Amino acid sequence: MDKLPVIQSRNIATIVRRIKLLSTLFEEIRETTAAFPPSSILCLTELFSVIRRVKLLVQEIKEGSSLWSLVQTEYVSKQFHLLARELGKALDILPLSLLHVNSDVREQVELLHKHAKRAELFVDPVEWQRREELLQVMTSSNEKSGKKKGMVDCKKLEEIMLDIGLRTTSDYDLEIVRLEAEAQKQAGTGGLIVVSNINNLVSLVSYSKTMIFEGGNTGRNKVDMEHHSATLCSSPECLSSPCTVSTVISVPDEFRCPISLDLMRDPVIIASGHTYDRNSIAQWINSGQHSCPKSGQKLIHMALIPNYSLKSLIHQWCNENKIPLNNDSSSSELERSSSKRRLSEKAMDHISATKAAVDAVKMTAEFLVGKLATGSPEVQRQAAYEIRLLAKTGMDNRRIIAEAGAIPFLVTLLNANDLRIQENAVTALLNLSIFDNNKILIVAAGAIDSIIDVLQCGKTMEARENAAAAIFSLSMIDDCKATIGAKPRAIPGLVGLLREGTSTGKRDAAMALFNLAVYNANKASMVVAGAVPLLIELLMDEKAGITDDALAVLALLSGCCEGLLQIRENRIVVPLLLDLLRFGSTKGKESSITLLLGLCRNGGEDLARRLLIHPHSIPSLQSLLSNGSLKARRKADALLRLLNRHCS
Repeated sequence: MDKLPVIQSRNIATIVRRIKLLSTLFEEIRETTAAFPPSSILCLTELFSVIRRVKLLVQEIKEGSSLWSLVQTEYVSKQFHLLARELGKALDILPLSLLHVNSDVREQVELLHKHAKRAELFVDPVEWQRREELLQVMTSSNEKSGKKKGMVDCKKLEEIMLDIGLRTTSDYDLEIVRLEAEAQKQAGTGGLIVVSNINNLVSLVSYSKTMIFEGGNTGRNKVDMEHHSATLCSSPECLSSPCTVSTVISVPDEFRCPISLDLMRDPVIIASGHTYDRNSIAQWINSGQHSCPKSGQKLIHMALIPNYSLKSLIHQWCNENKIPLNNDSSSSELERSSSKRRLSEKAMDHISATKAAVDAVKMTAEFLVGKLATGSPEVQRQAAYEIRLLAKTGMDNRRIIAEAGAIPFLVTLLNANDLRIQENAVTALLNLSIFDNNKILIVAAGAIDSIIDVLQCGKTMEARENAAAAIFSLSMIDDCKATIGAKPRAIPGLVGLLREGTSTGKRDAAMALFNLAVYNANKASMVVAGAVPLLIELLMDEKAGITDDALAVLALLSGCCEGLLQIRENRIVVPLLLDLLRFGSTKGKESSITLLLGLCRNGGEDLARRLLIHPHSIPSLQSLLSNGSLKARRKADALLRLLNRHCS
């Protein structure tokens, strides 16, 4: 291997040395003519897979951004540790005794096997120290208070850049290109936090290059004086003149908004990973555009994330050049209109926007699923949250996320100790379940028991309520009605939420109970769990606002003997139902007439007499017969004929 990368050099050297020890084994195997045992074929396949992944990881570090590798030093170190352990696991099944290799090779491989099995995680302390210093520099540039507001330690920044191999302007340019490539790679896939961090690093490298090579603190490699005097002027006379900033001072390109070409006052990052001035991109989006002006990429969301690091650097640059921050113009109107025209043409030319959007969602889903699988709790929390948002809209999004393998990992996270992880996971599953095919996948992943656990013992009320909504969604499948109802804690959990939840939670629980009650075997379980008196109470609870849903469940429960008996024994039911016949919604009237008809048909002679003597019952039924829905008219006619027979 040629020169090792500056970052992760120790880990790379160690794992390459271990792989080289296998070269003698491969040479011996290549020269043998004897048949291999099947286990050796399996082992060699595993070794090939590990070596290939090592090559890809090393190549990624070598060809990628050194600064980004430094920021991710712990994560990358864990990748090397994982590969070393997998090398040991592959050697576990190598039948050395059955291979025709000499004793020296056998001893060498056995020694390598022992070392690989005992491999420990190594994070280079020097790299870790540099990483902390880099983060400190970035933090100091983001400070919002104190005398050194937004000031960057240029000397420390230059030391860090030298340590990672940035020595010439071409090194800096290459690092910026690599960071921008990483931002493009992760745009829409790494989440807002990742893209924001990469853009902050781009800004920091650009600023560092300007300070070091164009007359900054070090005083080295200054630009020629003729160019300098032609572009820089910070005298009070110049600043007070009506000229724009760009005609007086050369504004760095990275400080200009790509839309307006003005100096950015409030830089923000959009979903594609590009940075714009807030006013310019807001006008672009408000005009109905939903793609990135610079790349043409379809935006998967319209959030504008402040780029605090770049904003601090712009403020520092303005202070150093005595440029007032309230100056509204930094380029001519001709440049501005020309830029907007070019960007509009580019957006119009982006004819494959739909395919690009699908590809972006696919990349996003695959990246986030990887974070769910291997990330720290903080990373898993963020990944689950972004999957939750991504699955909130669009059937294609829900399908793509499921195809990326998110569902099993989300099910695992339902049992997480972190309340936000649990909340995001159950809500993501709820959103995914709206796509019918995903319902089957969620059930197949063994989610029902875990969702019921969240329903009963969720760490937040929102998690419990979204678990109830997920049960409602899954119970749309007929087979699931029986499966969920058979779980001993499912129906009591929903009834409990009916008692304790917010208005939204009560509605979610009522709708889930309605779906489950369609399956006759579940009705008795709901009555035993105490659903009937709670539902009757909710008919009178105006704050809960779920009268129609509660009525619909009661109407179904009246279809079983136990439910009918409990409803009939409650003396306030009839007056309530008659009031709802007069003043309720169309759905409420239908459920009320269904309940009254069921109560009167099944041995309700006493109830029929009470209806006959109630002054509003007959007029209400006659009104419903004239003006109600088809279903309500049919049942009102049946009830009137029944009451007529009782009257006779």
